[in-house]
Amino acid sequence: MSVSSDSVKPAQSNTINQAVTQSAENNAMPNRMPSLSNFASDVANSWLLPDGVVDVLFEDAHKQEVLRYQLTQQLITHGYQLVNPPMIEFTESLLSDASEDLKRQTFKIIDQLTGRLMGLRADITPQILRIDAHHGGTGIARYCYAGDVIHTLPSGLFGSRTPLQLGAEIFGCASLAADIELIDVLFGMVNKLNMSAALHIDLGHVAIFKRLAELAELAEGDTEHLMHLYANKNLPELKRVCQILPMGDDFYALARFGHDIANLLVKLSATAQQDAQVTAAVDELQRLKTHLQDQWQCDVSIDVTELSGYHYHTGIVFNGYINSETQPLVRGGRFDGMQSGSQLTGHELREATGFSMDVSRLLAHTQLDAPTIVLVDFDALNTADHEQKQILLQQVESLRQQGYRVTMPLNAEDRPAAITHYLNFVDNQWQLQTV
Repeated sequence: MSVSSDSVKPAQSNTINQAVTQSAENNAMPNRMPSLSNFASDVANSWLLPDGVVDVLFEDAHKQEVLRYQLTQQLITHGYQLVNPPMIEFTESLLSDASEDLKRQTFKIIDQLTGRLMGLRADITPQILRIDAHHGGTGIARYCYAGDVIHTLPSGLFGSRTPLQLGAEIFGCASLAADIELIDVLFGMVNKLNMSAALHIDLGHVAIFKRLAELAELAEGDTEHLMHLYANKNLPELKRVCQILPMGDDFYALARFGHDIANLLVKLSATAQQDAQVTAAVDELQRLKTHLQDQWQCDVSIDVTELSGYHYHTGIVFNGYINSETQPLVRGGRFDGMQSGSQLTGHELREATGFSMDVSRLLAHTQLDAPTIVLVDFDALNTADHEQKQILLQQVESLRQQGYRVTMPLNAEDRPAAITHYLNFVDNQWQLQTV
């Protein structure tokens, strides 16, 4: 169907008017449509990662994977069973006995299948508790694990929200022998890494403060207040508060003399000195300190007011620091598990101890052997006949099995960085040539 030129003119006029109107609206409201430069900026920002979340790339990613493998293999050879719990669980099991700190660190999501609340794990240890309760029985059980965890907040300044957590746990043994085994395994693992830094251990024992709080019959509010003062090292305020508390001199003595385990008992009251639980805890600290110094010649400090895991730990606790870093590489200590089948027989406690570390924190303190990077000569590859290519493939496979990184180029520009060797066809055979 043809259209006359007269019928087209009004449409053109309307189009022009609409364009003018649109232009005026754009000038009146400049934020309605972003400029090209703003659009490009928005696209660039969309690639930014959240604070505390980073890519682990290239050599660091390789190093992290090697560390994960080496450490877990060492644990396995010591009799620890490797487990790999899921990243998400229902909060009823994941956070059933969790501290408030762990609950705050856990991302919650809704299960689209059931509508129930699930959590992204912020710590793997609670999952090991569940596994042991179902599969551990009543005897001694050893577990190890390595997996990513997700935190709602970074731990400390510039801390990671996505650590690669590796750890080991022993269930079913109440004696100090289990804690000593874990410490020995930890130092054996670290020493084999040839780290460029030394590990310093800070020991504590939450049972001392817990028992004193029981003897003094402290209210929960007073207990929390004391722990807050200990954490902030506020001795003047602590002294004032202790003057009005039952057995206050003992709580003040923990802060003043808790670093000198040899003389701590002397500074406590007669009631504390005669208490079997207090004396047993002090003895465990002394024995473990002596073992660390004799067996591993490491620096050991004592702090019986280290109560950050007070609601979770039950006895010996320790933190391992690298050089002068403020955040510990390793955290460990005693805690309570559950007996297998406790859902039917009641909440029976099962002794447990363990440690965990962030493998990513080791990247700056360890080095891998320099890689041998081999490039097959592109021209030789292209001109090789069928038989020569078969020999080449066999040699490439042999080199890769020896740990060489061998690249067969797809074109003349396909070249890895930092080449150390060429694989070239010389004198009727494939030869490895140093760059």
